[in-house]
Amino acid sequence: MPAKLLTTLLCYDDHRTFTEDVRKRFSDTTRYEVVSFHTKQDLLNQCNKESDNSSCKVAIVGVPDTKEQFQAIDEMTMEIKRIDPRTGLILLVAGDKMEDLKKVVRFNIDAYIPRNANTILRLHNTVKKIISEHSIGIFKKRRNLSLWFLFGFLILSALVLVIAYLRFPNYF
Repeated sequence: MPAKLLTTLLCYDDHRTFTEDVRKRFSDTTRYEVVSFHTKQDLLNQCNKESDNSSCKVAIVGVPDTKEQFQAIDEMTMEIKRIDPRTGLILLVAGDKMEDLKKVVRFNIDAYIPRNANTILRLHNTVKKIISEHSIGIFKKRRNLSLWFLFGFLILSALVLVIAYLRFPNYF
C-alpha cells in the first residue's frame, strides 16, 4: 500500500465564513493541510511556492455575492491554473448567483458548490474526487513506465533467443 499523500487545501476566504468548517472537516493533519488566505495576492504567492511540489493541491475559493467581482474571480482562477495546471479549483457560490458565475467563469473549474447546509459535505466529496484523479494520474504514469520496461525486456529476450538460435542451432 503506498504512503498517504498530503493534500494541500488552499482556502481563499475574504469574509472568513467557511474556513473553520473546512478545518473541522479535514482535521487529519497526516493527510490534509488547510491553509487560509484573505487576500488574492497571498493565495497566488503560496501557489507559486508550491507549484514545484507534486502533492495534490486544491484551491477553494469563496466567491463574493456581488456580480462586479466575478471578473476578478475569473482572472484569479486563470492565474492559479497558469501557475500550476494540476491544482483543483472549487468555487463556493451563493445559490442564486450560480448561473451568473458560470457565464463569467467557464473554464478550468472542477466544481461549483452552492452555499447551503450541505456545502461542507459536497466540498468533502469533491476534494475526495480530485484526490482520486490525482492518484490515478500517478499510478497511470507508473503503469506506463512499467509497461515500457516489460516491452524492452521482451524485445531484448527475443533478440537474445534469435542470436542464440543462429549461433547454436544444435541446441534447438
